[in-house]
Amino acid sequence: MKQYLDLCQRIVDDGVWVENKRTGKRCLTVINADLTYDVANGEFPLVTTRKSFWKSAIAEIIGYIRGYDNAAEFRKLGTKTWDANANDNADWLANPHRKGADDCGFIYGKVGRNFPKPDGGSVDLLRQIVDDLSKGIDNRGEIFTFYHPGAFHMGCLRPCMYSHHFSLLGDTLYLNSTQRSCDVPLGLNFNMVQVYFFLAIMAQITGKKPGQAYHKIVNAHIYEDQLDLMRDVQLKREPFPAPKLIINPEIKTLEDLETWVTLDDFDVEEYQHHEAIRYPFSV
Repeated sequence: MKQYLDLCQRIVDDGVWVENKRTGKRCLTVINADLTYDVANGEFPLVTTRKSFWKSAIAEIIGYIRGYDNAAEFRKLGTKTWDANANDNADWLANPHRKGADDCGFIYGKVGRNFPKPDGGSVDLLRQIVDDLSKGIDNRGEIFTFYHPGAFHMGCLRPCMYSHHFSLLGDTLYLNSTQRSCDVPLGLNFNMVQVYFFLAIMAQITGKKPGQAYHKIVNAHIYEDQLDLMRDVQLKREPFPAPKLIINPEIKTLEDLETWVTLDDFDVEEYQHHEAIRYPFSV
């Protein structure tokens, strides 16, 4: 929590106002933030200065792992995070590549599990990484990325956290995740959970020990209609101790994550939190 609160305070104190064309709002912005999550010691980075809906965050990244491209699929799994981008984004609604209600297009995991090859076909980036890590192979050239500039026009949203690079030292697995843009009051609450979870679950299904997860944010910002709530409410609250994330030990393969796993396979223990804060969301 300290590094999260330190970043929030840094934006409030040192941020510069930037106009955001997509949302039509100003953002109080800082450049470059680095957060570290100690997965090895089970220090789950769940926000405690307001209620955090951690299940929705985990459901979303499981949807990425499965290559989902439809908001209805995400809802069935347990999160509504893609509803607005799929159905309320004026530019996407007018896009000829949109297939209809709930369609998100070529986004996130859909890209990473089907990355186009210049000579035709596609590459399943995650499958390659899991196979190599399971064999103890640390291939520094393998990166699970959602970023494909040539396909931005085919999806409802460019990826924010777009790159996950796993590294193996001995039998300990590490993760470096890079995020180009972060809505700190809303998005970072989710993204911290997802980076931690991704390392924890990848270590489990590849038979490795989790180490640290390193989270790089390039552009960290607070929207103008979120500032008062962050400065005058959330930053005035005292954080509680970190809770613990419990993962079903029966999840042993990528195929398990792709097929039978549900949110019932995860739990959080000892989660103390302040009451929820309804931050505005910008589509």
